[in-house]
Amino acid sequence: MIELKKILVPTDFSDFSHLALHYGISFCREYGAEMIFLHVIEDPFYPSTGGSFGFDMAGFFEKMEEESRKKMDELLTPELREGVSVQLMISRGAPFLEIIRVAKEQAIDMIVLATHGRTGLAHVLMGSVTEKVVRKAPCPVLVVRKAQHEFIMP
Repeated sequence: MIELKKILVPTDFSDFSHLALHYGISFCREYGAEMIFLHVIEDPFYPSTGGSFGFDMAGFFEKMEEESRKKMDELLTPELREGVSVQLMISRGAPFLEIIRVAKEQAIDMIVLATHGRTGLAHVLMGSVTEKVVRKAPCPVLVVRKAQHEFIMP
């Protein structure tokens, strides 16, 4: 028997991740699981001298977190939230590392995330967050692709 108590659904606010959200919600409803809805704000690259050139980094990240929380609330409509316990979480860092960290710390039973389907040079240069999560995750990972046979009903 499969028992899912906590499902992690990371989002980057892309259309692909919206689809993964619907899968995550569906699994949460089916198994009575809690959903952890995560967005990771990537740290921007800045000079190693530590100088910020007068830029208010703390204010920047506060604004980013505020905007991210607003987007997350907009995505999680009352209809989607119905019957599902949802915890919003925002963190900073490298997305795949943060997803793995949260999965371990929160004792996640399954991760549901999307793949953008990058190929060629973009994949070689940037790698894939999804690919790295699949390799390092402490739990099963469901990877959702846009061009596939859908088995959830809207």
